[in-house]
Amino acid sequence: MKRLFRSETDRKIAGVCGGIGEYLGVDSTIVRLIAVVATFATGIIPFIIGYLVAWWIVPTAGEVKN
Repeated sequence: MKRLFRSETDRKIAGVCGGIGEYLGVDSTIVRLIAVVATFATGIIPFIIGYLVAWWIVPTAGEVKN
């Protein structure tokens, strides 16, 4: 089963976009560009809140204990 993790190697701020890119199998630059467009389409504050929530909820692979 595939799980979503924040990226530990492909990160600019918290690794959320890098992790989504790894999960979907696409370049993280595409995910970041979509995130920028979504920021302006939804309003800056709601997107920032969503990003912070994702940062808080989505673990890195190193944080998960098997």
